[in-house]
Amino acid sequence: MTKRIGILTSGGDCAGLNATIRAVALRAHHGYGWQTVGIQRGTLGLLSRPVGAIPLDPSRLDAAIARQGGTFLGSTNWGNPFAFPMPDGSVKDRSGEMVEGLRSLELDGLIGVGGDGSLAILRRLLEPVDIHFIGVPKTIDNDVHRTERAVGYSTAVAIATEALDRLHPTGASHDRVMVLEVMGRDAGHIALAAGIAGGADVVLIPEVRWRLPVVVDHIATLRRTARTSALVVVAEAAGSSEEGRPKAETIPAEVSVGEWLAHRLTAATGAESRATVLGHVQRGAMPTAEDRLLASALGVRAVDLLAAGKADRMVAWWNRTVIDVPLEKVVGRSRTLDIDGAMIRTARALGICLGDGA
Repeated sequence: MTKRIGILTSGGDCAGLNATIRAVALRAHHGYGWQTVGIQRGTLGLLSRPVGAIPLDPSRLDAAIARQGGTFLGSTNWGNPFAFPMPDGSVKDRSGEMVEGLRSLELDGLIGVGGDGSLAILRRLLEPVDIHFIGVPKTIDNDVHRTERAVGYSTAVAIATEALDRLHPTGASHDRVMVLEVMGRDAGHIALAAGIAGGADVVLIPEVRWRLPVVVDHIATLRRTARTSALVVVAEAAGSSEEGRPKAETIPAEVSVGEWLAHRLTAATGAESRATVLGHVQRGAMPTAEDRLLASALGVRAVDLLAAGKADRMVAWWNRTVIDVPLEKVVGRSRTLDIDGAMIRTARALGICLGDGA
């Protein structure tokens, strides 16, 4: 009997999702003669009746799909099935409706592409269902536990690095301090990698407790030399560290940490500072070759695991190969930067200030 597997993308979008979907559908078809169904709008699609799902025709999934950013299936990072927000402001457990939707698709296996939060929700959702589940890690933050790379990270770093390449000449032309704020809810992977690649002078990340006076002194030292401009990269969550935006700050609370930092640096150094907040620009782009390769390798392995009868596992990239790990060792954990690791050591060796005075 022909097997029927499903795939959905859940959580925030990123580059490489379409390449992952394509790899799953092609491997299922060419390797095993299976049918693949794409579930639309992530877990929200499971609430539709009939369920929002489309058959994935391998003949229509050409290379152009792999080059496209986003996800043609759609995604969601809203609406926890176990505490779903209702129009009247209350919350309701709608997981049963989603389970019913899954059962209606008559799937033999499901592949979920998501970050730690999405994988945890999908794993819990599938507990009462006799459907084998395999997770594929994706997040631009690269903070999924037990994998060295997640789909979307490479492209986000490339975009942030390009932004620094563009900010450097305009900063130098006007003797300005250019502050670039990048995503990084709990981890500074993007900020540090882009900062090293883009030649930043200062990189501020959640993992290192930084102090504003240290940053000010570093920039002042640069300005006493031939350098009249500076590049600063700050992760969006770096504001939670010791010198993050104080509650009593006079500028509006809705101002981002990058804008707050530029404001403070202008006041403290006398240098005109400008902030650029990349935001969702980091998510929506043509995926790099590395992201397409990673997406393809992980997608193929996910199907192979289902073929082997495996379940409740996540495919991962480790030591230059694809492995799989139990989902129970992934969910509820986060992979942040190792403060004694090679990346931070490299940044310090290059003279990049991390704001801690070390």
